[in-house]
Amino acid sequence: MVETPEITFENTEPRCSDAVMTASEVEAWFIREVLPLEAALTSFLQHNWRNKSDIADLRQDVYVRICESAYKQIPDATKSFVFRTARNLLINRVRREHIVPIQAVTDLDSLGIATDAPGPDRTIVAREELHRLQAALDNLSPRCREAVVLGRVEGLSGPEIAIRMGITKAGVSQHLDNGIRTLVNVLYGEVPDTRREP
Repeated sequence: MVETPEITFENTEPRCSDAVMTASEVEAWFIREVLPLEAALTSFLQHNWRNKSDIADLRQDVYVRICESAYKQIPDATKSFVFRTARNLLINRVRREHIVPIQAVTDLDSLGIATDAPGPDRTIVAREELHRLQAALDNLSPRCREAVVLGRVEGLSGPEIAIRMGITKAGVSQHLDNGIRTLVNVLYGEVPDTRREP
């Protein structure tokens, strides 16, 4: 069974002077439109927050923020307002958890923060693949290599490569086809020698 929120409407009166809603209006709105969303809100928080013991406190914080805003103006779209408030609260909590004073950081590993950086095994595999790719590129003729680098690494279009290399679009297409075919063969199959210019 879901706990009933402990919102006291008298204690959440806004501190600013531009309040337009009374405590009874906000309380009636809260009971009528917000409380029926409690199960969905709890599910949303459980799905998006890793520490399940924080869910009740998070839900309570969402309710407090909602009530404080409602004293200024009751939102038209209650459901989207509730979930937007919950999302913003989670984002703020994550940001606060990851703020560490620079002076306190002596060893990043001691923080125990998961990073997006790959682990040592993935780094070694990536380096090996990069070396294989560089060796395959070195196996290409200079013009094929230039076309492949311009097209696949720098992302230039066929006409842009043609202008840069001073050749026709058909020439670019031929260099790219030969270069990509050779790279595929070198990386995944037999090793043809294409150092000669076509």
